[in-house]
Amino acid sequence: MLELPIVDQKAPRRRKPDWLRVKLPTGENFKKVRALVDQYELNTICQSGHCPNMGECWGAGTATFMILGNTCTRSCSFCAVKTGRPGEYDEDEPRRVAEAIQLMQVKHAVLTSVNRDERKDRGAEIWYETVRLIKENSPTTTIETLIPDVRATWWALERMISAGQEVVSHNMETVERLYRKVRPQAKYARSLEQIQRTKDFGKRTKSGIMVGLGETQEEVFKIMDDLVAHGCDVLTIGQYLQPTKMHLAVAEYVHPDVFAKYKEVGMEKGFAFVESGPLVRSSYHAERHL
Repeated sequence: MLELPIVDQKAPRRRKPDWLRVKLPTGENFKKVRALVDQYELNTICQSGHCPNMGECWGAGTATFMILGNTCTRSCSFCAVKTGRPGEYDEDEPRRVAEAIQLMQVKHAVLTSVNRDERKDRGAEIWYETVRLIKENSPTTTIETLIPDVRATWWALERMISAGQEVVSHNMETVERLYRKVRPQAKYARSLEQIQRTKDFGKRTKSGIMVGLGETQEEVFKIMDDLVAHGCDVLTIGQYLQPTKMHLAVAEYVHPDVFAKYKEVGMEKGFAFVESGPLVRSSYHAERHL
């Protein structure tokens, strides 16, 4: 049975400040992307994760595809993706994703997935086939893969990242002190080791964290140091937004000036690129991170 995090449902929801307002999705490109997603029966983290940038990204003709289904074996208290026992693999999914990306003519594709802890290979074979077919159909398209925690199944990690993608991302999500509350089935040190092993494999590495969960600035600076020490090239920092009242409440809406400070400090600490802002998400402006 999955261990569900304890969430204080009585905590009042904070009112969002003006800097978190987003435009409603419109335009022909948005409609085109939505039609392709529906036609090929694909999952996107844009929809499943309630991403605030969906209108902007889809309007620009890009989307972050979520493979291996839409049911996660983890129960992270911040995430809008549903939790449960996933069904069988859809072995045709890699082909459909590759064809949709080819039709969209995207220059840089982003893939992510749910956790598939019940699988011995953690979903590595579907990851490999999806990247391989995208490269076969669209040779000039660069790819970022945002991969889950493989629970130290390092042979599965190597399979996941060996199909030719240019960037491999694994999100730390939050500072070490808050792991038990935010990522109850993950381990801070294990995620750092996964990033280090990815770097040792020769990939450009990337990670992302959320702020506004109750962390201190000193804790954010520490996770920056830990990531740089473990070979992380690119860092994204964004505001946590509570997807439903069943999820963790927002502890603080972090001011844009603080995000600017985090970007400045992160670059000083040695990251090649830091994307930091209230609406930043892992795949936001991902094409810049090459």
